[in-house]
Amino acid sequence: MKLQFKHQPFQAEAAAAVCDVFRGQSLCAQAHRQGLGAAADRPLSLAGTGTGLCNQPLAPELTDARILKNLHAVQWRAGLPLSKALAGPGINLSVEMETGTGKTYTYVKTIYELNARYCWSRFIIVVPSVAVREGVYRSLQTTQEHFAGEYGRRLRFFIYNSDRLAQVDRFASDSAIQVMIINMQAFNSGRNQRIIDQRPDSFRGRRPIDVIAATRPILIIDEPQSVEGRQTRESLRKFNALFTLRYSATHREAYNMVYRLDALDAYNRHLVKRIAALGVTFTSSPAAGGFVYLECVDLIRDRAPPP
Repeated sequence: MKLQFKHQPFQAEAAAAVCDVFRGQSLCAQAHRQGLGAAADRPLSLAGTGTGLCNQPLAPELTDARILKNLHAVQWRAGLPLSKALAGPGINLSVEMETGTGKTYTYVKTIYELNARYCWSRFIIVVPSVAVREGVYRSLQTTQEHFAGEYGRRLRFFIYNSDRLAQVDRFASDSAIQVMIINMQAFNSGRNQRIIDQRPDSFRGRRPIDVIAATRPILIIDEPQSVEGRQTRESLRKFNALFTLRYSATHREAYNMVYRLDALDAYNRHLVKRIAALGVTFTSSPAAGGFVYLECVDLIRDRAPPP
């Protein structure tokens, strides 16, 4: 059975909002020379050329003032409060989407749009748990044919694993759109953190984090309110992100909101169903040790419970 995906206008609007913040960016890819670490006398990349691909830096004319002006235009169009300044560190953009409206689909579409407009091709999706990581990986699998048919290109995606560092080499050197999925535990604690920050012989004496950072990846944080403790924020800076996109239904800190689809908007667009609830208030009782007894619950399909 082949899944059919319906194009939703709000998902295209969210992707366009992110892209429009960088209006004025040139359309160009750039090669860079990766850090050789302790293996200066050996070939670096899988092809043995010693070069890899990184995201093109922001154009010199795309100053903070210009980005802020673009951001204001996007926020004005969406009816959002205008940011007084670019919240940092770095450039951060937030997208609020109600649960069940296709958040993962939307940021995958945004990846394709950023590549189509500006040739950016290195992306890292940061998730709060292994369960969410597996869900994102499955979503990328199920939408692969759909997006390949729409954009004529396929993503190459993988889950970061410190035991398979050859995938990091491909992330840095392959010309395809590369997407790494990583849960915060993989770089923020335990054995995986030690490997990503050290120079294993199996990785030709290089630090994996240095190879990743040299690509100037675009970070996509799924549910940022769940991953942004103080230690995690410090660890995220090591990735040397070109900029950071944050997707959630419940942002704790809304950095430079560019698109919002809240619960009311989602209901009005018939994207989610309304939930009706009947509350019970207990005020007082003359009897000692009184209690409330629930005899039954009547479920009604087409209307709210009676008062």
